[in-house]
Order: sequence, then C-alpha cells, then structure tokens
Amino acid sequence: MKRLVYVSVIALISLSSCKDNIASKINAENVQSAKERDFKINNEAAALTFENTVYDFGTVNEGDIVETTFKFKNTGKSNLIITNATSTCGCTVPEWPKEPIPVNGTGMIKVKFNTSGKPNTQRKVVTLTTNTKNGKETVEVKGTVTPKSNS
Repeated sequence: MKRLVYVSVIALISLSSCKDNIASKINAENVQSAKERDFKINNEAAALTFENTVYDFGTVNEGDIVETTFKFKNTGKSNLIITNATSTCGCTVPEWPKEPIPVNGTGMIKVKFNTSGKPNTQRKVVTLTTNTKNGKETVEVKGTVTPKSNS
C-alpha cells in the first residue's frame, strides 16, 4: 500500500512539473556560448592521424613480451595534449608523450603486452584521453598466444 501511494505521489509530481514552459528557462547567452564552444571544438581542435591503429603481433609463445610503437602526427589546428592512456588490462602498458605536440608535430605511443597467463587469441585496446574533437582515441594490439605446455 505504501508503495502504491509513493508511486502515485511521484507520478503526480512528474506530471505537474511538465506544465512549466521550458523554453522560458533557456538563457540565450548560454546557447550562444555553447554554439561558439562547439564551433571551436569542431574546427580548431587537435587531431591525431596514426600511421596504423592496429598492431597484429601474429603468433607468439606465452610468456613473451610484445612491444610496438604507434606513430602519429597532429593534423589538427591546435597543440595536441594527451592527458592519459589506459589499457583494457594490466598486462598492457602504454607510454605516451606528456608534453604538447604542436600542429604538424609527430609523436609515438609505445605499448608493451605481457603474454604471461594470456593464452589463445588476444585483443588489447589502449584508450588515449586527448583534446581532439572526440576526446578519446584508441590503438590496439592483437594476435595469438601459444599456451605453455603442461609438461
């Protein structure tokens, strides 16, 4: 019974709040500011152009450490800043430039993947937090790890 009363009160509050004129609550200055911000993000942001975004390491033995480097260029209109790089598991460790990359400048993301305890098909994604239009960019390492024999 209490639940029915509670749901009824919530429904009544929800319905009565819909009567407000939402358009009257919009601040035109905020709308203009948001448009300007979005224009700047879309047209003046940094942009990453990678030579390759996927590295296929083929087939390796369990316990091997796979390393690769993803080369990129800032093809945007402002300095590129990478604030973080995270992977899908602790077995994959990215290294990224901490300093801003100027327009037309280049850089590298180094990735090490430790195959210990990771037999069979593997796919590890590294996500970069950036000041690009999307805010995030990804690279990936993949391949097959031959399991250790039990003998």
